[in-house]
Amino acid sequence: MSSPSLAPGPSPSAFVTLDRVAARTPDGHTLFSNLSLAFGRERTGLVGRNGVGKTTLLRLVMARGEPVEGSVSRTGKVGWLEQRREPGPGETVLDLLGAATAMTVVRRVLAGEGAPDDLADADWTLEGRIGSALADVGLPELDIDRPATTLSGGEQTRVRLARVLLHEPDLLVLDEPTNHLDADGRAAIEGLLNRWKGGALVVSHDRALLRRMDRIVELSGLGVAVYGGGYDLYAERKAAERAAAERDLEIAARSAAQVARESQKALEKKARRDKAGRAFAAKKSEPKILLGAMAERAENSGARESLLAQRRAAEAEAELNEARERVERVRAIAIPMPSTGLASGKTVLVLNQAILDAPDGRRVVGPVSLRMTGPERVAINGPNGAGKTTLLRLISGDLAPTAGRVERHVPAALLDQETAVLRPDETLLEAWRRLNPGGTVNEAHAALARFLFRNTAAQRIVGTLSGGERLRAALACVMAGARPPQLLILDEPTNHLDLDSLAAVEAALTAYDGALIVVSHDPDFLRAVGVERTIELRRCD
Repeated sequence: MSSPSLAPGPSPSAFVTLDRVAARTPDGHTLFSNLSLAFGRERTGLVGRNGVGKTTLLRLVMARGEPVEGSVSRTGKVGWLEQRREPGPGETVLDLLGAATAMTVVRRVLAGEGAPDDLADADWTLEGRIGSALADVGLPELDIDRPATTLSGGEQTRVRLARVLLHEPDLLVLDEPTNHLDADGRAAIEGLLNRWKGGALVVSHDRALLRRMDRIVELSGLGVAVYGGGYDLYAERKAAERAAAERDLEIAARSAAQVARESQKALEKKARRDKAGRAFAAKKSEPKILLGAMAERAENSGARESLLAQRRAAEAEAELNEARERVERVRAIAIPMPSTGLASGKTVLVLNQAILDAPDGRRVVGPVSLRMTGPERVAINGPNGAGKTTLLRLISGDLAPTAGRVERHVPAALLDQETAVLRPDETLLEAWRRLNPGGTVNEAHAALARFLFRNTAAQRIVGTLSGGERLRAALACVMAGARPPQLLILDEPTNHLDLDSLAAVEAALTAYDGALIVVSHDPDFLRAVGVERTIELRRCD
């Protein structure tokens, strides 16, 4: 097993080297300082809690920002796949590839309409390079003139990755590349990284992707720790660190208790000596000067013992507090889930040949038949565009079927990818009370506190929360009311979570005693929450 190590110093083979860099937010909050890292031909997975500065670090690597301290040197070409953005109106695949202008020149020349400069400017390798790049991301048959808005979110991500490959970078920088991708898209990204001959820096919570890394770099408020190997070795080492921190806390607590007992004994002993001294002095059997000297020695000795006891108690308390802080830094977040009281034989959901057609008659999803009884766990699977989200909206009642039947026999709640049940401009207290009409402010505070939004945290604005916090807040609002839903419907719940939040959500859903329907392309997540069967959808076009 590999142990975490300090980041390596500059390497002659590194494409990018960060030397003692620091970064701060606009309001002056320090994200990290004195950070040194080098990125060469290895594949590096970058992990850390949301808000710790992972994207800021990527921007430094990409020369999209400057450190407030330290320096960044680059000896290679760096290509960056940012997180998803929506294409503009009228954009085509060529526009997403950044090759529309260059391809227009080539096509003008081939059509015999080229200007004199076009012959010199034409890139005759472009079409072949585009084909190779699209094949590398699993889209070899994609029409480059297709409107970009007709692509699924996963297809758009893969096209933007092909754009990065066109520039033939030495270091590939990917920010959550498998978000919004179906199984085929994820496999394409994993295959690309397997074949990639250059370096790669990947921010991801996708454990299957992280398993393919050569090392994991964990960024925290304390700096960076480097773990050799992929995700499984990293997770094993983190579990060992948590266990060691818990042991250290137990030892520190026992030591502090022992010091406290010894201090109490010393105080009691001193009290007995003082009492005996006063009784001896009261007899007046010794000269006054001798009694005074004896009292002074006793007082000095008692003072030294008292100071020693105080110092030992302070040291023990400091060690205990430090041990508590170490445990808090590595302890997993816990999300409590209230009981729903769902009986094992209760009919939860019935879909009988449910269909949804678009207004133009185009089939969106269906026919689908499904029956759920008791606290079953069902996954909805299929390629992007197969209608998975539409089916969840049919199940939740947000949409009515065009044909067939949907029957919900228990209270249900839908949490989508963006947790749209929450409004960006409201506080958590306002959200809870809106979704739980009749609930008091005290009840709202108590409910949010159970989901770790205590005291003033309940006044936070939804739009300022991280992905993990938003999902936790949404769960608080729908689960901590007077009647928790007995059917929870989740659409890609892991997309915006960091690894710590992901582990917390998995633990919460494992403990949830209601029925669960989930759309997710993360096989680790589906195994963790105990999915028992899967409904496969196919594209209707």
